Amino acid sequence: MMQHYTLEHLLKGLEITKLNDMQSTTMAQFPNQNEVLLLSNTGSGKTLAFLLSILTIAQKETSGTQALIIAPSRELAMQIDEVFRKMNTGLKACLCYGGHKREIEENNLIEAPFLIIGTPGRLGDHLRRGNINTEHIHTLVLDEFDKSIELGFLEEIDFIISSLQQVTHKILCSATRAETLPAELKLNNPIILDFCSKDEHASNADLESFVCSSPEKDKLNTLFQLLCMAKNHPAIVFCNHRDAIERIASDLFKRNIHCGCYHGGMEQHEREAELAMFRNGTSRILITTDLGARGLDIPGIRYIIHYHLPLTEDSFTHRNGRTARMFDFGTSILLKGPEENLPEFIPDDLAEFQFPPVLETPEDSPWTTVHFTLGKKDKINKIDIVGFLSHIGDLKKDDIGMIEVKDFFAFAAIRRKKAKIVLTNVFNQKIKNKKVRVTTMKPFIHE
Repeated sequence: MMQHYTLEHLLKGLEITKLNDMQSTTMAQFPNQNEVLLLSNTGSGKTLAFLLSILTIAQKETSGTQALIIAPSRELAMQIDEVFRKMNTGLKACLCYGGHKREIEENNLIEAPFLIIGTPGRLGDHLRRGNINTEHIHTLVLDEFDKSIELGFLEEIDFIISSLQQVTHKILCSATRAETLPAELKLNNPIILDFCSKDEHASNADLESFVCSSPEKDKLNTLFQLLCMAKNHPAIVFCNHRDAIERIASDLFKRNIHCGCYHGGMEQHEREAELAMFRNGTSRILITTDLGARGLDIPGIRYIIHYHLPLTEDSFTHRNGRTARMFDFGTSILLKGPEENLPEFIPDDLAEFQFPPVLETPEDSPWTTVHFTLGKKDKINKIDIVGFLSHIGDLKKDDIGMIEVKDFFAFAAIRRKKAKIVLTNVFNQKIKNKKVRVTTMKPFIHE
């Protein structure tokens, strides 16, 4: 199948010109290996490595599903799906995860896709219902398999693997080294491709780490100072508890710093909206639990702030992995209270963060996000939305930012100063002869 796509074509949509050593080695080794254990730091590009590997052994004369990817969370599954779509292979992929109607996925599975990406529970459900034809599935990928095990999905993974009788190739991916591999993974003698750096606390050499000591136990004032220091650079703030996220966001709002929230207690559509606003620059700060430590591949994250100290070494590794990704650079700051000690797995030689002499509250983002009540299932794409905002909304090209089109809705970033007139212009209008409602998105915490 790869001979139908040049590597240049596959990488163009991802805005990448060449592969790194890990990706090229994995792609070269995979066709001749039945089992591969790929270890590489977060942010190093493992998703592209295994997607390209799948394509190297894809059979053009075979119709039906040829590969299945298991991810521990819906966010990671969605990220993998996005990377595959940007590769523009022309091959169909189906995304399967909990939190929305199973019937949508069942309809997508009627005409078997080339690739299925999903979470263990939903994939197991489809297999039990006979919705997935396994006859031609020759490749199985377990991305961040250690997290799936940690979350208690091992029994479901055992069922999935046992249901795939025709699999000839397996790839297991992780950013951390596991001492033992469970028997349920059914590996015989995998080749190990270990690209983890010796310093497992950093995703690459372009990550700087500091400790920032707070004189107060709740650390809110120190966090505010750090975010003023960050100015307009994107930052992710990690917390260990959901209730802390909303408390921090409310406090920052009162100080005229607007941020997004992201945790497991939110509805799926709320989380998707928060991520869209963070990706497109409407929100420059995202406050999250460790749910955001895996699967969020958002370019340009400059700062990682550990408001709560990480509870495990894996958590520390994956939190930091949201920055300094794919040759970029970033800064990780551990916020330590007066009665706290750094965990043993954190290097004890980290420098104390030094604040600049002058701090100013960051300005509001020039972008806002609007929500469309139409999506892919309505045959709407990004070009349709750009045309709609340009011709009916009377926006210029520079007034339109990032656009994301989901199955049943879409998000678009537009200049904040133009939002009011745009909403007036597009009221009660249509896209492709379909009536659409356009509204301004508000963050999860906005008052």
